[in-house]
Amino acid sequence: MSAQVGVIGAGAWGTALAQSLAVGGSEVLLWAREPELVERINAERRNATYLPSAVLAETVRATTQLAELAALPVLLAVVPAQFLGGVLAQLPGLGFAGDLVLCAKGIEAGSGRLMAEVAASAVPGAAIGVLSGPTFAHEVAAGLPTAVTLACSGGEAQWRRLSPVVARPSLRPYYSDDVIGAEIGGAVKNVLAIACGVVDGLQLGQNARAALIARGYAEMLRFGLARGARAETLSGLCGLGDLVLTCSSTSSRNFSLGLALGQGLTAAEALSGKNSVAEGAATAPVLAEIGRRDGIEMPIAEAVCRLLEGKAPAGEVVAQILARPLRAEQEPLS
Repeated sequence: MSAQVGVIGAGAWGTALAQSLAVGGSEVLLWAREPELVERINAERRNATYLPSAVLAETVRATTQLAELAALPVLLAVVPAQFLGGVLAQLPGLGFAGDLVLCAKGIEAGSGRLMAEVAASAVPGAAIGVLSGPTFAHEVAAGLPTAVTLACSGGEAQWRRLSPVVARPSLRPYYSDDVIGAEIGGAVKNVLAIACGVVDGLQLGQNARAALIARGYAEMLRFGLARGARAETLSGLCGLGDLVLTCSSTSSRNFSLGLALGQGLTAAEALSGKNSVAEGAATAPVLAEIGRRDGIEMPIAEAVCRLLEGKAPAGEVVAQILARPLRAEQEPLS
């Protein structure tokens, strides 16, 4: 059986997706930059560096040759957001012009572009989709029930091509054509998860965390609507669903980063020696910058930026948020 789908990026999430897609005997090509990681995956059936809990199916084959994946009709791009453009820029020269499903959650530093904008520029011939939702990699790899949003820039025709490729008994995609909304939900929730980790690190209690999730969702909604997302998308799996999951568990890299900040570590100390990437650390500054530029009120994103930059200790930043002027909870959705 020849492979019909490739996964670009062998971190925890890329490896979990490859394992999920291999259910039922489907062959999946998994690309990694590091030859030693590829050799170990193929020899040991494990990705001990990024997802040690999973035993990979025999039909998952790792490779360092991006050209092998470029020959396939469907690719899932799971490279960290800040490196995505550089990797995808290689695909046109390798002849790829199929369906490209983006699975990284972030906003490109410097340019402020969403991942779909990065991909459209790097691979003009590709049909872009976005896969996003509440997904801890180890649970997906273990076959636990998971639901995601699959947003398709090509509408229902692209959905009909992609949904059979992605759907598995324990992985259920839901259709959307709101690519912007799917991307913004995933990017903003990473920043809010850092803030929720800070609340836990300071031992401020579950009331405070619940309030932060609710006010964070309002912030996500303001930002998303201003950028052209739909409110119903952000209230779904790729927005509110992902937000609740990521803001509630140390299995979240972003939550764990915030927890360390709340316990008094600097950002450099908290990020030192980590194999995996906390996307929110790179997204927070650009998110706050866009908010300031476009007049979108983003107090939580701004607070996370101050913490990451070491401008104030966690307790002081929280006190500044609590001292904000009193206001109505509900805001016009326009």
